Amino acid sequence: MANITVQPATADRFDDAQHALTGGGDGRSCQCQWWMITNAEFQRKPPDERKAMLRDEMAAGPPPALIVYVDDEAAGWVRVGPRTRQVRLGRTRAFTEHSTEPWDDETVWAVSCFVVRKEFRRQGLNARLLDAAVEYARSGGARVIEAYPLDPDAGTKIPVNDLYHGVLSTFLEAGFTEVARPKPHLAIVALDLAARPRSAVVP
Repeated sequence: MANITVQPATADRFDDAQHALTGGGDGRSCQCQWWMITNAEFQRKPPDERKAMLRDEMAAGPPPALIVYVDDEAAGWVRVGPRTRQVRLGRTRAFTEHSTEPWDDETVWAVSCFVVRKEFRRQGLNARLLDAAVEYARSGGARVIEAYPLDPDAGTKIPVNDLYHGVLSTFLEAGFTEVARPKPHLAIVALDLAARPRSAVVP
């Protein structure tokens, strides 16, 4: 049985972050900066600059994400942090018009991006990452965690690369509640940490 652990994306794990992000999908070019800057800024910055932004972000701390390891190999990544720091979330109408939480509340955290290397998919790593993200948010002072997963069962064809949002069923199984459905295939889910017991799984 594989040994699976989850660790915060600290500065000394930058190479591991790169390994996790570059195993398929848009992680190599995006560098998990999509939600961190405006669309105009994102389009102006080539991948190398986005990579430098992620390096600086990890160096400055606190860790902006968690990395899952399978037998000591970095296999996946989840971004989790205060929603106010993820600029594009607050500029996305589908979210701002339907979220039940005030957008200036720093105790609202967001889980906004999953990446799992192709060779490690279909092993339940997103669920492990999400469980660890919940506990990481709790330890960071979060009151509520929000996310914006996609629903593959909604009858809308979803490009594989768009599944970085996460899949709705993963969140529902983790105790999140659907609070809005801005689009047939796009949900907003939330978890009130005061109502969820602490998990035995920690980052």
